[in-house]
Amino acid sequence: MRDDGKKITVLGLGAMGAAIARAWLGAGYEVTVWNRTASRAEPLAAEGAAVAATAREAVDAGGLVVVCLLDDDSVEVVLDGAELRGKDLVNITTSTPGQARERAAWVEGRGARYLDGGIMAVPPMIGVPDSGAYVFYSGSSELFAAHRDALAVPAATRYVGVDPGSAALHDVALLSAMTGMFAGVSHAFALMREGARGTEAAPREFAALLIEWLTAMAPYANGVATHLETGDYTLGVTSNLAMMVEGNGTLLRTAEEQGVSPELLSPFMALMERRLAAGHGDEGTTGVIDLLLR
Repeated sequence: MRDDGKKITVLGLGAMGAAIARAWLGAGYEVTVWNRTASRAEPLAAEGAAVAATAREAVDAGGLVVVCLLDDDSVEVVLDGAELRGKDLVNITTSTPGQARERAAWVEGRGARYLDGGIMAVPPMIGVPDSGAYVFYSGSSELFAAHRDALAVPAATRYVGVDPGSAALHDVALLSAMTGMFAGVSHAFALMREGARGTEAAPREFAALLIEWLTAMAPYANGVATHLETGDYTLGVTSNLAMMVEGNGTLLRTAEEQGVSPELLSPFMALMERRLAAGHGDEGTTGVIDLLLR
């Protein structure tokens, strides 16, 4: 029989798992915790958590079971000896979409309902009102509906469908965009590192300019969405691909003058050139997406 009360088990007490368990404790939930290194449970025990000696004992404690471990392989190892039949299991361990789908089948084959999660936050944001933290969830809609209130305690929730891999896909897509932004920021600071010495463009002052510019450019994503939805990659384009590829020459020459490697920019520029060579100079950069699909 499923327990929809205020009992929660947390398996894995790294920085994220501990922060999540602490948020539920602070909200008055009855929390049972387990960690392979038992000493990590001691601070939570002092705050009122029950500490299980084994993962199986923690799962048996009843209520919602939340797994926050190192990787997908760890999830199988930890849960292999546990009785999952009749349980509701939420896996917020970072994984790929494919791994999430396989884990869902593995868990459901043992008689449990499964929900996968992708956390869009760092531990200090967990349990903090208005921090902007949220978690993508996908998988069993019934499980999500039953535990929606509990899941919303550590961070806001965004349910993205019954496909168990959808949360991981959303997570990785956003992180991939972030990684690209980090690459651009790194290149920009490298350009300014020499040029800023002895000038007014100190790193912190340049950071303010960079944040302002990137914020202004962020709606670019809306234009890409319009192109993909309509199939017209020229719609609303102000700086077309031909102009941008021409402008890339200035970016590359500046990098050379400043003694900065262009390796963070070159792959994207090469894709732009390929799309231009195929006769799409009047488009924006959306066509690069077509080149990435294989």
